[in-house]
This record gives sequence, C-alpha cells and structure tokens, in this order.
Amino acid sequence: MMKKAQGLSLNVIIIAALALIVLVVLVVIFTTQIGKFTLGVSKEGKAELAVFRVQYGECHPTATSEVTFDTAFSQAASPDAKELAKANFRDEISRCKGQVDKSICEGAGCAFGS
Repeated sequence: MMKKAQGLSLNVIIIAALALIVLVVLVVIFTTQIGKFTLGVSKEGKAELAVFRVQYGECHPTATSEVTFDTAFSQAASPDAKELAKANFRDEISRCKGQVDKSICEGAGCAFGS
C-alpha cells in the first residue's frame, strides 16, 4: 500500500512567503505615497486660495464658493483646467467686490466683513 502524494517543497513555501512580504511592503509604500500626493495637492489649492483672499474687499465670496474653488482646483487634471478654476474664482471675487452695501452684498450671494 504505497500512497503517491505530492507536497510543497520547503523552497516553494519560502519563496511564496517572501513574495507575500514584498507585496505587502509595496502596498504600504504606494498607499503612503498616494496619501502624501493628495496632501500636497490639497496644500497647493489652499495656497492659491490664500493668494486670492488677499484680493478680497469688504464683500467677498462665501465659504461655499471657496470650497468649490478648492475642489475644482485640486481635481483639475491639466494646467488649463487649473487656470479655468482660477479665472472662475477671480470672476466671483470681482462680482462680490463690486458690492458696497452689506444687504446688497449678501443679497448677491456673497459674504460681508471678515
């Protein structure tokens, strides 16, 4: 009664374990790099927003408009799309800046004061 059985050799088990460890390390590296990239893109949008805030007057875009700009700028895939997002936000700043009275400013969908 001889049974023919096949088994995994020790070399195959060691190579599979090493391959699994390398795979886990690569996943961790890519995950952290993607996180850093996302953070960098977010900071770039915040820096652009800070530049625009310097141009604000008494009447300025609402926080919602700022978030919309930040999202559009961060998600822009090309330099042209980023420029379009900036141009749209500049238009919004100009529209709000033209209002001098608080009630007119808020009625136009802008925020008044700091």
